[in-house]
Amino acid sequence: MMATTLATLREIRRAQRADGPAAMLGIGTANPANCVLQEEFPDYYFRVTNKEHLTDLKETFKKLCRITGLEKRFFHHTEAVLNAHPGLLDGTSSALDARLDIVAKAAPELAASAAAKAITRWGRPATDITHLIVSTNSEARSPGADLGLATLLGLRPDVCRTVLQLNGCAAGCTALRLAKDLAENNRGARVLVVCVELTITTFRAPHEGDSFGTLIPQALFGDGAGAVVVGADATHPDERPLFEMVSASQALVPGSEKQLNVRLGEGGIDIDIAFNLPKFIAQNIERCLLDASGALAVNGVEGKWNDLFWAVHPGSRGILDRVELALGLEPRKLAPSRTVVSDYGNMLPATVIFVRIICIF
Repeated sequence: MMATTLATLREIRRAQRADGPAAMLGIGTANPANCVLQEEFPDYYFRVTNKEHLTDLKETFKKLCRITGLEKRFFHHTEAVLNAHPGLLDGTSSALDARLDIVAKAAPELAASAAAKAITRWGRPATDITHLIVSTNSEARSPGADLGLATLLGLRPDVCRTVLQLNGCAAGCTALRLAKDLAENNRGARVLVVCVELTITTFRAPHEGDSFGTLIPQALFGDGAGAVVVGADATHPDERPLFEMVSASQALVPGSEKQLNVRLGEGGIDIDIAFNLPKFIAQNIERCLLDASGALAVNGVEGKWNDLFWAVHPGSRGILDRVELALGLEPRKLAPSRTVVSDYGNMLPATVIFVRIICIF
């Protein structure tokens, strides 16, 4: 009896799983309308924050903006929005509610714009989405952008929702890894992954004690949303797999907890980035790749990194430069990543989806 029951359970479990690997079936991106050129941003930043008297710090910030490798960024917040909420500039505790209220309305709308494009390219109706994963570092509420997004898209009431909050830049790949597991372990599942970021939660005025390191978030981050539809066993005639997701892994490098921190405080979300982060990444990147590549490493992938396809999250131009040098990559390998960081800045987890869409189109 026990053997029969176990055999039946195994058959049920096999029937629940997809036969093939997960694949990206549709992809889309979106940005707010407000575009700011990087070369003009220092003057804008110190003017709107009423800190133009900090002339030495402004010169430091100009140098920082030049070395980031950015040409432009997009922001939901405009000068009019900042003027209407003066607490956003001085970091008062009352401003946190204002930041979250702005995000509560704007994040689902921006996310829906990217998701609608991904669903259109996928070719099936939004009601066929079975799972929704939303990643954001911009809010700390529940229900949040996931519910607002599901409502705007008209997803079915029983869609399974998962939210990732305050997971930093790595959350883009984390969300895709979760989507792979869901798609492969639930036959017929179609997972919508959406990463949405609004820097209104991190925007603040410069302070006299600021330096290169403390001003990096203000010089680097931008607003955007990226969406991907993931599924396995793509047999529907309208589905065209873009990338197969063969393997996914995550690793914690010792000492990395001192390199970058994201935390919610009374003045908004603070992001601390160590100035030597690019060097730290370069020192550890190859070991991480070898550990993650598994069977490829056995077949001698080490030293043959130019034989692989690359879609790297472009944290900054400095990080890309260091990765390219450490692995001996040809310049064309990181070209899509460089295009994204130049044209959009670092949009935290959404950025890696922007890189993938450039690789396709």
